[in-house]
Amino acid sequence: MTKFFIRWLINAVALYAAVWIVPGIDYLGDWMGILWLALIIGLLNSLVRPLLKFLTCPLIILTLGLFTLVINTGMLLLTRTIGQSLGIGLAVDGFWSALLGSLVMSLVSIVMSVIFRDELKGKRD
Repeated sequence: MTKFFIRWLINAVALYAAVWIVPGIDYLGDWMGILWLALIIGLLNSLVRPLLKFLTCPLIILTLGLFTLVINTGMLLLTRTIGQSLGIGLAVDGFWSALLGSLVMSLVSIVMSVIFRDELKGKRD
């Protein structure tokens, strides 16, 4: 259960960093909306993303893994659509803003996963 909350926190911080850094991504709301969007991203990454990676496996191999950036971009755009349908004000201007935002989110997620690696592995000293 602790892994879930840490991953949720990492997604929230990564999304906030993307909103803060990328000029084409705007969020109008309070911090609870960021937490809801992080939950949506987490659910999409655990349910939809593996299916998309399986279906686009030849493209991922052909582009040496760079097509995963397009998949991450699609996940961010899908999160925006779901968030807007739920009344959460995330605005992404277009594909290129979403691509840059997904790149920022990936980098922040990697850095934070390295910081919290012991907690995510379940090791206790």
